[in-house]
Amino acid sequence: MERSVLFDHPLLLGFEHARALAEQAARATQDTYPPYNVEDLGEGRIRITLAVAGFSADQLQIQVGDNQLTIVGRREAEGAEAGRDFLHRGIAARGFTRGFVLADGLEVTGARLADGLLNIDAERPPRRPARPIPIQTS
Repeated sequence: MERSVLFDHPLLLGFEHARALAEQAARATQDTYPPYNVEDLGEGRIRITLAVAGFSADQLQIQVGDNQLTIVGRREAEGAEAGRDFLHRGIAARGFTRGFVLADGLEVTGARLADGLLNIDAERPPRRPARPIPIQTS
């Protein structure tokens, strides 16, 4: 992957985190499998829905760390489909890794698998109002 020259400007020192997020986002958009939707549920909540037909819950793994949401699907298609002769094969039987860069403060609150769709919910906690901070003197 090419290194972005945008953040190499001498006036943009200390933006390594922004560069890393941009590079993560670029890597995440290179693969198109499995297809997904991102839905705005309002009030700072979003839902990511992945089409994971043929995967069971124990074949899927979801991890969150460093503002990165990663979904991994593992299939043992070779053993289960040995001896089967397909006339047409349009259902993908391969594993995948799909990543999403999460905005600061966005927290994954749950995941649900139903009807071949994996729904992952995330929300931004409500902002707390400004409060005064007392100044101590010696």
